[in-house]
Amino acid sequence: MLRPRAALLTFYGDYVRYIGVEIGIGSLIKLLGNFDLSEQSVRSAVSRMCRAGVLKVRHSGVRSYYSLTEEGHSLLAKGTQRIFVRRKNQWDGNWNIVIYSVPEQERKARDRLRLELSWMGYGPLSNATWISPYDLTKEVEDLAERLQIKEHIQIFQAKHQEFTDPKKIVSRCWDLGKIHQKYADFLAEYRPKLEEHLKRLQAGETIEPSECFVARFNLIHEYRKLPFLDPDLPQELLPENWLRPQAAALFDEYHGLLTEKANEYFDSVRKNYRGARRA
Repeated sequence: MLRPRAALLTFYGDYVRYIGVEIGIGSLIKLLGNFDLSEQSVRSAVSRMCRAGVLKVRHSGVRSYYSLTEEGHSLLAKGTQRIFVRRKNQWDGNWNIVIYSVPEQERKARDRLRLELSWMGYGPLSNATWISPYDLTKEVEDLAERLQIKEHIQIFQAKHQEFTDPKKIVSRCWDLGKIHQKYADFLAEYRPKLEEHLKRLQAGETIEPSECFVARFNLIHEYRKLPFLDPDLPQELLPENWLRPQAAALFDEYHGLLTEKANEYFDSVRKNYRGARRA
């Protein structure tokens, strides 16, 4: 089931962030109505995101227009980076190690630390020791500063000494089998859809912009979940049949194929709600 907040994040991340516009609430309701989201659910989600500091509102008479805050732009930029940009560094045999001892009275910050370490691509070697094959010291320092727990965290850079097969270490820290299956499921669902779309184009069929908008939204909404599960490990640490390259290639091709007409539909709805302007 599509949740309104998740739908809005996908929508703002894939459309609004790039063109610098504020969107009237009427346009949001119309666009997200394509996914059976009610007017009330959209309004409630927008209000919650304003309170959370992700969106901001401008009122003009009885109309309301919503744009991203600076924090919202930052949040979605990080997400876009994770989705569209792959790390291509060759592993140098070093592990970046984060060890923390956060007191129980700061449990909320500790839980947030674990969550964001996972998003960065760290894996738990033990409960309070997390590792990454990339040197993300600066990112962890910024996170610790933001959570105000810097004094409880230690970061080390350690050379792997070949005593243990690094792939065995990887298998302890990340469930690559589960991630592999997620990629397989994505390919099984979207490869036939891409092939069918190409067949229709080759047959000279006209595909409506609204259909392309829905297809592109669903595509990116499903794909965006995968890079956040995937630590994006160097090739040397991955199984030979790793499916991310295939899934990424399919996503790029299908997303590119849908973009022009999807944007056309988005623009037509946005402009139909009179008074929308560039932010």
